[in-house]
Amino acid sequence: MTSQLAELTPHMVHYNERLYEDGTFRWLPYLMYFHPADYRSEVVNTDAIGFRITHGKDEQASPGSRLPREPVKLLVGSSSVFGVGATNDAATLPSRLWSHHAPRRPWLNFGGRSHNSTQELLLFMLYRHLLPPVEEIVIYSGFNNLGLAKLPDLVQGDHGAFYLCNDYFAKVSELRKSQRTAGGRFRRQQATNTDAEAPVKNVDQQIAHAADLTLRHLDTWRVFASALGARLSFVLQPLAPWVRERPAAEEEALFRELDERFSFTAMHGDVTQPEVGRRYATALRDGCSRQQVNFLDMNTVLAAAAGPDDWIFVDRCHCTDAGYDLVARLLTEHLALS
Repeated sequence: MTSQLAELTPHMVHYNERLYEDGTFRWLPYLMYFHPADYRSEVVNTDAIGFRITHGKDEQASPGSRLPREPVKLLVGSSSVFGVGATNDAATLPSRLWSHHAPRRPWLNFGGRSHNSTQELLLFMLYRHLLPPVEEIVIYSGFNNLGLAKLPDLVQGDHGAFYLCNDYFAKVSELRKSQRTAGGRFRRQQATNTDAEAPVKNVDQQIAHAADLTLRHLDTWRVFASALGARLSFVLQPLAPWVRERPAAEEEALFRELDERFSFTAMHGDVTQPEVGRRYATALRDGCSRQQVNFLDMNTVLAAAAGPDDWIFVDRCHCTDAGYDLVARLLTEHLALS
């Protein structure tokens, strides 16, 4: 049987295998993990720190390479901002904004693959010193916090669970077990993984937890933006089932094969329902209103702009080149970015 993934999205091997699973993935202090530095391919290229390169019409920029002297704009988020699904660096959201839809100022890619809102905030805090003046910050995020919200409290901590957290806590537990105390006894092993007895949050609890965490970090972003004199907006990223009930033909073929190979629906099926997306958007919209931060639900505006046969997604979270270009246009129109 012919693989639809290989036929329709051959470039995804650069994201799912070469960039992510071939040993180049880096564990880093504070951030936990980030992209490989100075990675080179025809699909993805990163700078000396691991940020993806953004393309303007005639120039390129990233936080860890040459930066323009003029003020810049930041697109902040996780893998959708990084550009998973794009066939090349020029097709990512920040690149489409800088090269075409909102080119007045350079846009920098502040996307960290698989990052939650804590890591998105830390990434900015750790590398802000490299930046010229920042004129605008658009946070394009939201799903990872919700997708991680069902994990038990023992891995949530004070700042939310992160992807690969079970691997991290298991390794720490092994190290603790192997170390002897001064009295010669092994340190007590701490609970690390999601065991069968750990209570699973229901959908209401997941929405509340994810919204609270997102808005808590947004409030810190608001303080930073005010100090920098930058305009701040929060955009709830689109998820295919939240955008439209029936996917395009290419999407349906890809989703079917992805469900056979991986477990996205098994892991996240409860929060991918359209009603959950609407309720989550309402909670975030109300919180942004209280903080006086611009809010946009990209799911509703993308649903209105896309035709029923338009191929927008390569998987349920990430877009095609055409999808990213459409989202960049909609961001520009609805947030007055130009």
